[in-house]
Amino acid sequence: MDPKAVAAEKAVEYIENGMVVGLGTGSTSYHAIRKIGERVSQGLRIRAVASSAKSEQLARECRIPLAAFTAIDHIDITIDGADEVDRQLNLIKGGGGALLREKILAYNSKQTIIIVDDSKLVDTLGKFPLPIEVTPFAVELTLAQLERLKGNPYIRMAQSERFVTDNGNLIIDCHFDAIRAPEELNTKLHLIPGVIETGLFLHTPFTRVIAGYADGATQILGA
Repeated sequence: MDPKAVAAEKAVEYIENGMVVGLGTGSTSYHAIRKIGERVSQGLRIRAVASSAKSEQLARECRIPLAAFTAIDHIDITIDGADEVDRQLNLIKGGGGALLREKILAYNSKQTIIIVDDSKLVDTLGKFPLPIEVTPFAVELTLAQLERLKGNPYIRMAQSERFVTDNGNLIIDCHFDAIRAPEELNTKLHLIPGVIETGLFLHTPFTRVIAGYADGATQILGA
């Protein structure tokens, strides 16, 4: 079995009628969106908001009712993926390039469910490159500052062109190796002008992590 699909199916069980649901971005989140679409076709009544144009398009294809952000005042539950999860439930996210929007949804949700396959559970963050969303203006100067932090940064590319987020920004991926003090690193990164948001998700309110396994089992961590 696909462990991502296993985790997604379990996560969708937490959705109830009348909820406003935040939709994440990335390969694991897409499993969840399709499963939510199946439940909607069976009578589930919800409204959803999406963290990216790709997720919004998939939601429309799955006939999931979408709400404008001006029409909601809360998000009941957000289901999203992660690139790494440590024992304290700190996350690295942004492999799909939507980290800023994903963080906005997560921090405005009553609960956030992170779905991963078991390979994403780690003792220490850092094996997966840390995505950082930056403004395109003077990006070379931002790169230089990240070099000084020993981030080994490089601008993410999409084929032969720079990857551009839905917000019109760029993504810089950094290899910090082991991130043993994620809060300290996150603070240093936010002090760099040009950095808009980081892929470090720390102390996200009411986070639950569901890890899926190839044998169909799931492991639930957190709230």
